[in-house]
Amino acid sequence: MDKLTASNISVSYGSNKIIENISLRLQQGEIVSLLGVSGVGKTTLFNVLSGLLVPEEGSITLDGEDITGKTGKLSYMLQKDMLLPFKTIVDNVALPLVIKGEKRKLAREKASALFEEFGLEGTQLKYPRQLSGGMRQRAALLRTYLFSDQVALLDEPFSALDTITKSNMHEWYLQVMENIKLSTLFITHDIDEAILLSDRVYVMTGKPGHISEELVIDSERPRGEEFLVSDEFIRYKKHINMILKKSRE
Repeated sequence: MDKLTASNISVSYGSNKIIENISLRLQQGEIVSLLGVSGVGKTTLFNVLSGLLVPEEGSITLDGEDITGKTGKLSYMLQKDMLLPFKTIVDNVALPLVIKGEKRKLAREKASALFEEFGLEGTQLKYPRQLSGGMRQRAALLRTYLFSDQVALLDEPFSALDTITKSNMHEWYLQVMENIKLSTLFITHDIDEAILLSDRVYVMTGKPGHISEELVIDSERPRGEEFLVSDEFIRYKKHINMILKKSRE
């Protein structure tokens, strides 16, 4: 059984249809990318998946349970890290546990136990302003994981980083995902990022936005920088570029 399923999702704002008849699936431990240009409706779809928006058509299931319109079932990480500047990193990360009713001391202990695995050891008592952009994103991802270890929705989490930091974060991210096996749906408009990180890529095009193609990236994870210059990678990239070019014609 698929971990998460979206079936025939359509959303309109007034008379303007934003996304139409979108279906996708996510299996346990998979990283799946939703790739498309800005304005194609990726974030609208994420708002439906997270329960923030009820679709006019279609449904969402998690482990077979209908969660359409229900919030708090999936974790959702936005492009910005959204760390609270007046809280320490450990308190920022532990916040989902506190919201769920954990005592603050126990929540800190549970969060701190994962700091080393997420490359954050030694930052517990620091504040967000004292961390680099990459480190803040690590903290945000750990907070996301603690909110829900079922499914994570990541909305372009690395797009604000410089090229070198972004490359390092990709390597780190793949290794962490290999360890925690978090089922992840990942929004990006970066073709290289989608191919490098994903088990599968859904290419989203058009107005209204729809899934044009599902592409399986048949290469074992985690993938290093050498994959980015391989013949296999170049074939995937050419194919996706062809799909996006056709959508503009």
